[in-house]
Amino acid sequence: MDLLIINGKVVTDKKALTANIAIDKGKIKAIGRNIRPEARTVIDARGMLVLPGVIDAHVHFQLPAGGTVTAQDFASGTRAAVCGGVTTVIDFAIQKKGQSLTQAIRDRRKEADSKVAIDYALHAVPTDWNKQTKSEISKIAASGISSFKMYMIYAIAGLMSDDAALYSALEETSKHGAMVTVHAESAGVLDLLIERYHNQPDMKRFGAYCHVLSRPNFIEAEAISRAVGWAEATGGKLYIVHLSTAEGLEIIRKAKARGVQVFAETCPHYLLFDDSVFKKPDGYLYATCPQIKKKADQQALWQGIADGTISVIATDNCTFTSKQKNRWHGDFTKIPYGIPGVETLLPLLYSYGVEKNRISLSRMIELLCVNPAKLFGLYPKKGTIAIGSDADLVIFDSHKKVTISHNNLETNCDWSPYDGFKLTGYPVITISRGLIIAQNGKFIGKMGQGRYLKRSKSQNISN
Repeated sequence: MDLLIINGKVVTDKKALTANIAIDKGKIKAIGRNIRPEARTVIDARGMLVLPGVIDAHVHFQLPAGGTVTAQDFASGTRAAVCGGVTTVIDFAIQKKGQSLTQAIRDRRKEADSKVAIDYALHAVPTDWNKQTKSEISKIAASGISSFKMYMIYAIAGLMSDDAALYSALEETSKHGAMVTVHAESAGVLDLLIERYHNQPDMKRFGAYCHVLSRPNFIEAEAISRAVGWAEATGGKLYIVHLSTAEGLEIIRKAKARGVQVFAETCPHYLLFDDSVFKKPDGYLYATCPQIKKKADQQALWQGIADGTISVIATDNCTFTSKQKNRWHGDFTKIPYGIPGVETLLPLLYSYGVEKNRISLSRMIELLCVNPAKLFGLYPKKGTIAIGSDADLVIFDSHKKVTISHNNLETNCDWSPYDGFKLTGYPVITISRGLIIAQNGKFIGKMGQGRYLKRSKSQNISN
């Protein structure tokens, strides 16, 4: 065997047991208490958890946005990801007006293929919905992309899809076992409120908090209600990205009870912050879209995670340095939206979810590994520890104490929203397809060893 992991507590969404894992040619070959084949490398994981590699189903690397380009490209982004126990990421191929969606995918792969340190996939983003784009869906789905993202906002940037496009996409993707993921905010009223607060004489006095004032909860909730209505009418499969409100959560909960195929993702920043951060002198750093909401929303989201209404936790990682963020110069409409998060996803959810008894260890594995793998057509190749699966594994020290500092992170950024957060539990070794590529928070692998993943149809999950 190439690699043997011994004495670790192997954790899946179903069970946890002390066992050895034999790995050869990038695949898991055997799991058991008594297996002990010869191996070139042996890792003694005694006292450690052995977890499936995490799938971050929502990242933005090398993304032009807010008049600049994100600080992490595919190389630095995937390097940071693996140091935090993430072994698969899903980024986006965004269609330009007049361009075929197929060409957008080819262009994005050219940017990523030679750089990635870990395996990656792409969501296709149709922004020019017409007969040509619609006709491409079947071919793209057959080629290994089973998710299509649509924005309900950003008309000026050329990204917005109207209701007719969303309805049509839900119809078309449902024929091919694919899923539509949606950024749900109500464009018309949102634009009205942004303009209203932007034009106030005392806008700069409110500063970054204008981001909160211009995006009340109904902006997200109304759009989710509309998207759910189209999914219910078409029978399509819908996935709401970065859910941030209690109202939106309740709409999804009721829709799921009616049998609508709707799934929800939320992010660590909605679980660990409230909108008081925007009143801080550096509050502009925390601006995301949608923005961090109230404590009541935070509490509701944790409940939604516990009861199964929320199926996935991802990061929406979109990294800008403090200098890039400070391009706003007091005008909240010019803040680049996004924060870093891919490197801290696993340890944050373990420390503030499992350790605080908000969720079980098996539920964490569902949220970070199994559910994204199934929903996005990667299971059982990814997302689980099973014979025949890719050997994507994390050796995790559940007792290790860490205080987050951007100075000690691999993430290419001079700040972290989680600076000062105290963690219990941290990855000590990350393995991608049988290769040890990160140890004690440092990247030790080879750049460019990651592969593009062709995905199968979206699978159903139990929650």
